[in-house]
Amino acid sequence: MLDALSPTILAPLLAALCVSGAALGLPVPTMPALIYAGSVAVGRADAAALLAATFAAAVAGGFAGDAVWYLAGRRYGFRVLRVLCRLSLSRDTCVRRTETFFARRGVRILLVARFLPGLAVVSVPMTGLSRVPFRRFAAHDLAGVSLWVGGGLALGALLAGQVDALLAWLQNAGVGLGGVVLLVLAVFIAQRVWRRQRLLRALRASRISVDELHALMEAEAPPLLIDVRSAPNREQDPWRIPGASTPEPDVLELALADLPRDRTVVLYCACPNEISAAQMAQRMRALGFSDVRPLLGGLDAWRASGRDLLPLDALDDTPDDAPAVPLVVAPPPGSRVEA
Repeated sequence: MLDALSPTILAPLLAALCVSGAALGLPVPTMPALIYAGSVAVGRADAAALLAATFAAAVAGGFAGDAVWYLAGRRYGFRVLRVLCRLSLSRDTCVRRTETFFARRGVRILLVARFLPGLAVVSVPMTGLSRVPFRRFAAHDLAGVSLWVGGGLALGALLAGQVDALLAWLQNAGVGLGGVVLLVLAVFIAQRVWRRQRLLRALRASRISVDELHALMEAEAPPLLIDVRSAPNREQDPWRIPGASTPEPDVLELALADLPRDRTVVLYCACPNEISAAQMAQRMRALGFSDVRPLLGGLDAWRASGRDLLPLDALDDTPDDAPAVPLVVAPPPGSRVEA
């Protein structure tokens, strides 16, 4: 079916579908579609019109998809990020990184988000849940989508000869354009699935359950418990497990400098598959800690078990002689991330 369409119709259609699909969180190879669309226009009498139509269609599709997630983030908050992690093949690995980028750069992150793998679709709902005005979101998002689409089309125009040679070789081998699209999509998805499964296999081997953590907390030498959620996440849910501290990632080495490296450490977050806790566990192992374990299900699992929670700014009865990690309290509920 794809082979029967003329380039004038196919190029804008393919670019718009891929850009909008990626904006909605689907695992589609956007850049190859833009490169193909840019290469198709080279040498044609209507090259300018074709490029303009492709650019407009792709930008409109990308912005439409982003607007959906912006409005969802504004209404549903961090629950949207959990949905994205289920839709996408690797989105859960970049939620923490996006929160950190957004806390530092605000809505300006949308200008470059698409150039950093996995960042765009999470940063968009982050602008919504941070209450960035729609007009501001639209201006930055349109600029970011335009840069991404324009860069892909320009790259396709520069590589037009190589793209044509590749398509000709595939056609001689009996593979049409439809087959090429399906092949690229299959390789793209397979690579993402493989990376995700490798990370999850390593994570399953080290997790601790809520019941196991509770038993350790009742023991004579309780573990060091660390809340690794980001500041925006803690702002949305300002509660913690009793005894937990919240050192910021940027000062983690300083906060943990005086603690014994053989002490048991339990990390928890509020993200699918405990990815943030797993990544922090890797970082702490690199600092010399030998027993670091993410909490299975994170804060949500602890809450679902019916066990006690404390407000982030509440003090608990930690023994005076217990080593402590400096407690960094999240902003009060209702405060806004600087945009």
